[in-house]
Amino acid sequence: MVRFNDILEKTEKYNPTGDLSIVKKAYVFSAKAHQGQNRLSGEPYLNHPLEVANILTDLKMDIPTIATALLHDTVEDTKATLEEIESLFDSEIMFLVDGVTKISKVVFTSKKEREAESYRKMLISMAKDIRVVIVKLADRLHNMRTLQYMPPEKSKIISQETLDLYAPLANRLGIAWIKSELEDLSLRYLQPDIYKEITKKVAKKKKEREIYIQEVKEIIEKELADNRIQGAVSGRPKHFYSIYKKMDRQGIDFEQVNDLIAFRIISADIKGCYEALGIIHSIWKPVPGRFKDYIAIPKGNMYQSLHTTVIGPHGERLEIQLRTEEMHKVAEEGIAAHWKYKEGKVSGDKDDKRFSWLRQMLEWQQDMKDPQTFMESFRIDLFTEEVYVFTPQGDVIELPVGSTPVDFAFRIHSDIGMHCVGAKVNNTIVTLKYVLKNGDTVDIMTSKSHFPSKDWLRFVKTTKARTTVMQYIRKEEREKSIDVGKDILEKEFKKRGKSFSKVLKTEELKEAMKSFNLSTPEDLMSSMGYGKIIPRQFFEKLYPSEKAAESKKKKSKLDNFIEKISRRQKNVVEIKGIDDLLVRHAKCCNPIAGEKIIGFITRGRGVTVHSADCSYALESDPERQIALQWSKDAVLSRPVKIKVSCKDEKGLLANMSATITGEKANISSAQINTKTAKAHCIFEVTVESLTQLEKVVKALQKVKGVYSAERVLN
Repeated sequence: MVRFNDILEKTEKYNPTGDLSIVKKAYVFSAKAHQGQNRLSGEPYLNHPLEVANILTDLKMDIPTIATALLHDTVEDTKATLEEIESLFDSEIMFLVDGVTKISKVVFTSKKEREAESYRKMLISMAKDIRVVIVKLADRLHNMRTLQYMPPEKSKIISQETLDLYAPLANRLGIAWIKSELEDLSLRYLQPDIYKEITKKVAKKKKEREIYIQEVKEIIEKELADNRIQGAVSGRPKHFYSIYKKMDRQGIDFEQVNDLIAFRIISADIKGCYEALGIIHSIWKPVPGRFKDYIAIPKGNMYQSLHTTVIGPHGERLEIQLRTEEMHKVAEEGIAAHWKYKEGKVSGDKDDKRFSWLRQMLEWQQDMKDPQTFMESFRIDLFTEEVYVFTPQGDVIELPVGSTPVDFAFRIHSDIGMHCVGAKVNNTIVTLKYVLKNGDTVDIMTSKSHFPSKDWLRFVKTTKARTTVMQYIRKEEREKSIDVGKDILEKEFKKRGKSFSKVLKTEELKEAMKSFNLSTPEDLMSSMGYGKIIPRQFFEKLYPSEKAAESKKKKSKLDNFIEKISRRQKNVVEIKGIDDLLVRHAKCCNPIAGEKIIGFITRGRGVTVHSADCSYALESDPERQIALQWSKDAVLSRPVKIKVSCKDEKGLLANMSATITGEKANISSAQINTKTAKAHCIFEVTVESLTQLEKVVKALQKVKGVYSAERVLN
């Protein structure tokens, strides 16, 4: 049993300038709060916060974290309040205790890997200050060490939760020894018979294993020395859970696990790694298919090492990794590289940098003399791409950052989203535009008579919410457009002394609709209401004989204007089935001749031309979209922006300018920003086609000193 004085001594040793009076005060407060409480083991409850604090001193955590460990159960399990803790200590310790308390209230029951992944992220994201998560890990570790006092069924649930959530979390934070111990302890309760078998057989071979490690080390060291190759050799036994995983994965018994030991050779340089590999393969036969060269071809997470498995002394398989000191440092500090490799997941540079930085921060903490200054820079909000909120029943819902109660409602069920009329967050009524925060509890209010508003599209974040709302709006707009189109057609037929309802049944109408690729009268009315088809066009197809008579009539000023614009644009954009609509080019994407385009109809403003991959156009109502294509040999001067990254050196700007004008493109403006020895330039260039733009970009990429050149949208 750990003594409080042990904690003080250990803390003072690595943090001699720390204010231990805070730790003492926390101990006294905790002792009073937990007085009379016992754990299931029968020991005083105070032993638990002491053990948690002791684990955190092993991690060399700062004073507020040690104090939090002593206080972490007071708010949840005693009459103590957060206000009381804040008044006796400070807002920082209160914040940490509150964070641990909130995490403790979350019930994790899912065994699905994907959901467990969400929980891992949620813990870090909820905490904002990573110390909250580290305290929780220490809390879980001590609870696992004393799990034998729990009923068997309860211990299995806790062990599964530990294996799914806390062990991987410890691994990501670079605390490998906690990860290994949590895994081994989880195995003890989840697979008690297998655990006993493995521990018994490993213990039986302990002395034999130590002799074998020494034997292999001496062989490798001698061979390296004889060949004048520098290299530090080490061997380590695998922990129980990794042995179990191999047995389970390969369906083998313990006796068949013949690579219980992993060896590592750290060489002075890359040449030494390959030379050492050659020596290893010359003295022991490599196992086919088990060699990986991650030095020549690094993993996406920048992990580098040579991996090989050989048949070593006495016919035992040996796993050997070879790397340089620098590679070893990257492998150790690059937390994401380590856990993703072991879990067989694809890595991403963004995550790698994040976790490598986190590992460095944990190490810097041990060296910095001023923990307070360190922790000011350590308050972080990881995984900002997601926010985790709760249903009133306590279920965890993962949503993109920036999500609103409407997104939450649609995530629960489409019907709830469709009839969402209001929301309560943490028992307080909020607007539907309210941006959800980590840890919020959301309660949706619904009304069967309420339906989505088009305004919702301005603030919803999730695909499901946006898609469902758009489908509803489109349906509503289609119904409105059918009504508008029907009214237009009835008036137009009335002008001609005919009845629209009677003409609906004629073959002439069906033939006229076919020319516009329309299948039903509803399609005709909808297209007319949307403005995709103007009455005169349709009646020219329906009654061709009237066209000649119509052309003799005096055209209105508006008709003349539209015709003038249409003639001017005719050689640039072609709209199938329509030859007299006003056309303009979107400023959001500045489409240029030659690239794929789509049109977007706006009532009273004709057709707006967008690039086919323009985000604005893609989000627009498909009913308003119209197929477009550039006319053959279309020439249209349009401004585009080209971003260039290059060296910051004399004469390079002049060379780039000459290159652009050399491709017969005109430079409208140029913005130059320099940083260190690099320059970032934005050129606004006027080009006549996609072909010309591509030539300009390729020419810039070939200029000496240019790193990259690409088109950017406004």
